[in-house]
Amino acid sequence: MSAIEQGHVNFTIDANGIGTIEFGHPLSNSLPGKILQKLADTITDLGGNDEVKVIVLRSSGDKAFCAGASFDELISIKDLDTGKAFFSGFAKVINACRKAPKFIIGRVHGKAVGGGVGLASAVDYCFATENADVKLSELAVGIGPFVVGPAVERKIGLSAMSELAINATEWRNAEWARKKGLFVDTFETEEEMDHEISKLADRLAGSSPEAMSELKKVFWRGTENWDELLIERAGISGRLVLSDFTVNAINSFKKK
Repeated sequence: MSAIEQGHVNFTIDANGIGTIEFGHPLSNSLPGKILQKLADTITDLGGNDEVKVIVLRSSGDKAFCAGASFDELISIKDLDTGKAFFSGFAKVINACRKAPKFIIGRVHGKAVGGGVGLASAVDYCFATENADVKLSELAVGIGPFVVGPAVERKIGLSAMSELAINATEWRNAEWARKKGLFVDTFETEEEMDHEISKLADRLAGSSPEAMSELKKVFWRGTENWDELLIERAGISGRLVLSDFTVNAINSFKKK
């Protein structure tokens, strides 16, 4: 099975109405188009499920939280329509998070790159471990964080987002991300983080669904144009991924 076809998205719903979505991929939880579509669909489905009161978004394993876009899929893109369709997958996930009427708690247990930073930005409340360094690496391969940029900017501000986007090869540690507002809190161990996630999720599961839904609308006010904006941004990335610079850069990264 090719890397593009690998990966999973699973979910559970416990007795308290806490829906947990887990995605995973053997290559550092990278995100091929198939996983992006399933992740967006699962977030939308749990958002519309009356049994679910709050959603927890996590990835599998104990290393990277998410390595971002699948390089194997990026290098396979040969035309603009295919490129736009792939990057639209990130737009669909962000918009699914934005429009879900339930609060989404993020669990970031390791490094987040590119689209992984976008996921951490798209949830409503994000916890992380102290080793959850972040990087927007897209410019280093000739693309730029066009699709995830609005979500990252909304969460940490234009200045901090620009810092990540321009200095695309440098990591920022979890404490930097916490101070900028990407993470609410960081923890030395996953066990400590999971304890706090459980406490918050249980508390929210007992709160008014209507009040939480209305509050989420307030938090996301001003993003109503993102259905169009993020697809437009996907077109920019879809065009740039075809360039010789990007093809050569991705091939160089894959050889490392």
